[in-house]
Amino acid sequence: MKPPSVVRAVAGTLLLGAALAVRAVAGGVAPAQSGAAPGPEQFIVLNLSGGVSATVFDQIRREFTNSPAARVQVGVAAIFSYFAQPRAKIAADLRQFLRLSRETGLPVVVQLDGENWWGGRPDLWNWWNPAAPGYSPANRANVEWSGWSPDDAIKIAWRNWGRQLRVLPPPNLMSPRYRAACHTEMAALVPIVLDWWKALPADQRRLFIGLKVGRESSIGVNAWYYPHGNALLDQPAERDPTSGLRADEPPARGVVQIGYAAVKTAGLRGQGAITEADLAEVARRHLADLSQEARRLGVPRDHLFTHGAGWKEGELLYQAAVNRFSCPGWSFYRHADAPEKDIGVQAASKHSDAPFWAAVEWLYQGPRRREPWRHALAATLDQPRCRYLCIYNWEGIRSSPEILDAIRDALAAPRR
Repeated sequence: MKPPSVVRAVAGTLLLGAALAVRAVAGGVAPAQSGAAPGPEQFIVLNLSGGVSATVFDQIRREFTNSPAARVQVGVAAIFSYFAQPRAKIAADLRQFLRLSRETGLPVVVQLDGENWWGGRPDLWNWWNPAAPGYSPANRANVEWSGWSPDDAIKIAWRNWGRQLRVLPPPNLMSPRYRAACHTEMAALVPIVLDWWKALPADQRRLFIGLKVGRESSIGVNAWYYPHGNALLDQPAERDPTSGLRADEPPARGVVQIGYAAVKTAGLRGQGAITEADLAEVARRHLADLSQEARRLGVPRDHLFTHGAGWKEGELLYQAAVNRFSCPGWSFYRHADAPEKDIGVQAASKHSDAPFWAAVEWLYQGPRRREPWRHALAATLDQPRCRYLCIYNWEGIRSSPEILDAIRDALAAPRR
């Protein structure tokens, strides 16, 4: 679910090149003393929602100039949904993304998502249609349930990222087969990133801002279930309910409670009512597992970020982004111009010993004018240990001259 209908929160940061030691300080990240020229301390990253191409990289490079000595630089991010398409296609897209980074000199964040789009893996989710690829009744264990039994497995879910649409049933985040599949895809993709990074000349190692795992990891928000949803699958979508979520009312958020499969698989409980704490713990384990796997594959903690979220002020889900393997990150919308007011992020950040945090999904909701945008960008980057903020999306702001000028103002900020 995307703005303006829901509340987001954000946090995170990250070290730059391995050849450049840095230390975290209030209001940002300052480079340690070194004979090398100081690298950027923070980044304003532009997420690509319309695909990766040389054209879009060139657009961004023409709009912004990254001075090698600047404190803040502009970067680019892309999401690689590793269950949405064949592995060869995802790997080719990733290699193109990294090649364009080196050719244009634009730093990048690689975002891996195995939660929201998994249409390419019917062998994991198709438990109900014998005539379609991947069918197996055992796949009930890999999707979410609306009750404590596999008989309650769901076939359909709904999402609202600007408009309501039908999506596949969300994964059981604790399913052993699902977890193993995530690890397999990460093992194929993460080495591509690390090999590219290691091959960069010393003066270009700043190009790797970081790797992000998770994508607003949660249960029942970005894929929810309406009453008697399975019965709607074979009916026209025009007949679907349109009431949507009450996102600030966990755990069910105004629709049918799901999460039973993950909570039961995790051993948290197998009967009674699911709690907000149960669902937050599942998301925490999920992100910790992805982070641990990325670390095992060789991603340093200061280049590794999670993507947590929260929709109710201060809800427990914010804590799920924090673990000992990575730097935490959150979505940030309503509080984009005043991060200190986001009590969920502020509380969770106090439990993190990571060197950085990041606003891994960020969009100011106020007027599209230079001064308010300049203030919002500065307010986020001025937060202690903030490594980067990622504007969602480039395609939504590229035609707004005043927003582009506000970004240029931030890039011109002097070193501390």
